[in-house]
Amino acid sequence: MEIPLDYETLRMIWWALLGVLLIGFTLTDGYDLGVATLLPFIGKTDEERRLTINSIAAHWEGHQVWFILGGGAIFAAWPFVYAVSFSGFYLAMFLVLAALILRPVGFKYRSKRPDPAWRSRWDWALFIGGFVPALVFGVAVGNVLQGLPFRLDSDLRTFYEGSLLGLFSPFALMTGLLSVAMVVMHGAGFLAVKIEEGPVLERARRIGGVAAMASIVLFVLGGVWVAMGSMGFRIDGLVDPQGPSNPHYAQTVAAPGAWLDNYGKHAWMLLAPIMGLAGPVLALIGIRRRSHVLNLAGSSMATTGIIATVGLSMFPFILPSSIDAQSSLTAWNASSSHLTLWIMLLVTLIFLPLVLAYTAWVMKVLFGRVTIEQVRTNPDFY
Repeated sequence: MEIPLDYETLRMIWWALLGVLLIGFTLTDGYDLGVATLLPFIGKTDEERRLTINSIAAHWEGHQVWFILGGGAIFAAWPFVYAVSFSGFYLAMFLVLAALILRPVGFKYRSKRPDPAWRSRWDWALFIGGFVPALVFGVAVGNVLQGLPFRLDSDLRTFYEGSLLGLFSPFALMTGLLSVAMVVMHGAGFLAVKIEEGPVLERARRIGGVAAMASIVLFVLGGVWVAMGSMGFRIDGLVDPQGPSNPHYAQTVAAPGAWLDNYGKHAWMLLAPIMGLAGPVLALIGIRRRSHVLNLAGSSMATTGIIATVGLSMFPFILPSSIDAQSSLTAWNASSSHLTLWIMLLVTLIFLPLVLAYTAWVMKVLFGRVTIEQVRTNPDFY
């Protein structure tokens, strides 16, 4: 079968698509996580908390498709990455899934009884379902930047030598807090366009402003930490982007500060960190001017820029190894076969537009602000 795109091009496309799926998940389910994290702090009464919950209750399930697509893409396009990451992050992923399970249960059971203590416990369960995944996802990104403790033997078998507690290093905790600040800012930006003016929205604005400032500080701190620390990897020597997927075919070395090399080679990549810094500033301006659209646009820009910064800084690396640099996985040595990537691309070209169209349609149907009066009178509301 003759494939119209060469192997290198397909690998690049799938590397970019992986980033698109991660950004898509954070832009959509990110504000769900942010609203859930905000819930105990912006809703002082039962009606205010119901207002907050019903701002996301109608569509949060649809956003999980991005999470599933991301996992499926890693499994099919980058099998080495899937094998290492899902084994190394096994307990962390279990923690995330346990927290995510609290969300549907919390939505369904919270209003089953009028008892304030019962509802308060489920409110905190929803908070856990928002805060824990945001924190752990950020911690995972911090570990990827530092390199995971894994190695591949001569038969390409994976051996992971880390632990759950070992994932929570100071740098990884910092990136975890950046992730939490980012989704809280995004959640507050979403509430600005989704709920009525009132005390709940005012509290969300205040916390969203703090989260935006925290995002700026933590993002800058992370950049300085990467520049001054020992993080970074380089491919030492020539690499064949058309070659087979085998990490042993190219020499990889650890190089302090190497994550910043790409910005010197490709100045256009600086757009990502600029967006990561300008986005929170734009959100703060939107909060101060009470411009709801500007607020949400700023948080969305920040989310896109911060995630893109990680991907562009690391390219072509996807999952480096901290104990055996030679085992590090890149876009050139960890992909599926040429034919597999081509068939998957054809499938993606059919179904990804459908997902985008469905997401846009849902947003259109559910457009409009949720009000306290709707919460009081609509029997379909939680």
